[in-house]
Amino acid sequence: MAGGFSVAARGGDFEAKITPLVIISCIMAATGGLMFGYDVGISGGVTSMPSFLKEFFPTVYKKVHEPGLVESNYCKYDNKGLQLFTSSLYLAALTATMFASVSTRRLGRRLTMLIAGIFFIVGTVLNGAATNLGMLIAGRLLLGCGVGFANQAVPVFLSEIAPTRIRGALNILFQLNVTIGILFANVINYFTAQIKGGWGWRLSLALAGIPALLLTVGAIMVVDTPNSLIERGLLDEGKKVLKKIRGIDNVEPEFNELVEASEVAKEVKHPFKNLLMRKNRPPLVIAILLQVFQQFTGINAIMFYAPVLFNTLGFAGDASLYSAVITGAVNVLSTVVSIYSVDKLGRRILLLEAGVQMLISQLVIAVILGLKLKDTTTSLDKGLAVLVVIMVCTFVSSFAWSWGPLGWLIPSETFPLETRSAGQSVTVFVNMFFTFVIAQAFLSMLCALKYAIFVFFSAWVLVMSLFTLFLLPETKGIPIEEMSERVWKEHWFWKRYMDE
Repeated sequence: MAGGFSVAARGGDFEAKITPLVIISCIMAATGGLMFGYDVGISGGVTSMPSFLKEFFPTVYKKVHEPGLVESNYCKYDNKGLQLFTSSLYLAALTATMFASVSTRRLGRRLTMLIAGIFFIVGTVLNGAATNLGMLIAGRLLLGCGVGFANQAVPVFLSEIAPTRIRGALNILFQLNVTIGILFANVINYFTAQIKGGWGWRLSLALAGIPALLLTVGAIMVVDTPNSLIERGLLDEGKKVLKKIRGIDNVEPEFNELVEASEVAKEVKHPFKNLLMRKNRPPLVIAILLQVFQQFTGINAIMFYAPVLFNTLGFAGDASLYSAVITGAVNVLSTVVSIYSVDKLGRRILLLEAGVQMLISQLVIAVILGLKLKDTTTSLDKGLAVLVVIMVCTFVSSFAWSWGPLGWLIPSETFPLETRSAGQSVTVFVNMFFTFVIAQAFLSMLCALKYAIFVFFSAWVLVMSLFTLFLLPETKGIPIEEMSERVWKEHWFWKRYMDE
């Protein structure tokens, strides 16, 4: 029991205890997800506050609050400037992640998380004090830089520091914090919207300083990963940290493998160029497609509709609170399910089960809205409304234990050390790019496609499920430095790329 919560056990092929240092380090690092989630969740609520719209987007304010200016309920928020406020964060994030790749490799995972925390703090100050649209967008851009650095460093940190047998669970702490951040943001938005005087939106934006400070303090307190220390030539320190986090003295087998992987990594002078080599194509293709698929599940469409759908149940003015709390709580609880099951059931089974669940729930919603919710009406039969709410929760839960966390977990554990930082950078870049595309185009798509937007996303869910079934290998229980030998070289399709 000395130094750990459990007796010595095998972590994949290496002996390891589940030490308090690992758990605490992972919890503190995962607060990067809390900040990301808060930033994602806060924008949706703030942009629905009349005082915010009146000050920064008067055109949208008129469309929303003056009846008869728009012909369809689906088009009230269709405004390019408003979409840019939301999407600018992701535009900055995809740019910042390229710099974060270099930082993660040369300065380490811990310092990269610290840089992210500083970006978050400065961006929060600008947003909370914004007096014009320029300050508002500048703040969002700095927050986006923080997201780029945090999403680059945190998943890699978690995958490298965790024992193999609980790597999936600890990595998903990042996504759990994302969902908690979204839930907190939605609840805070509800209460700040009640503040008289029209300054509630400032408080919503300023409270992002809390998770920003948590990440900054956490980055100062945690140790860097042995992989990163060894990669930067700090072998003695790397071995010392490895003994601490594994809770044992005999770390030679794992240490030697990390040193060997580091030697291979040092031979790679241009990691991004190396990513394009034939042998690195399997993890690269899978990382890219997982990010595309994650954004095209339709989670944004479901979340956008939640307030309207709950309003039909008679919640009236409290619709936003109920929808945010219920869907947010389902999101958090379902991510906990993923933490518990990902290292027991594996990655593939969660993704395949969720594909069926998401497909059915979206098609049911599309049919009901297509038949019953017209352009100028927002009322549904109560029985149908209850069914739609159940379908919303069904969809959110399936996303939260599958494509939400696993879209980040799988890429972070499959790239070899020599291309891991570059691979994670591409992962974050692609994710932020398609998040930007969806954020910038969604309200216009909603106006054009109406209920059929759910059919559009359902088709994507079918495609990604087929991809998982045939082309996504299982990575459960495989040591992170042995993916090439035990995963890619044994897969029926990807083994053709693994030339000696």
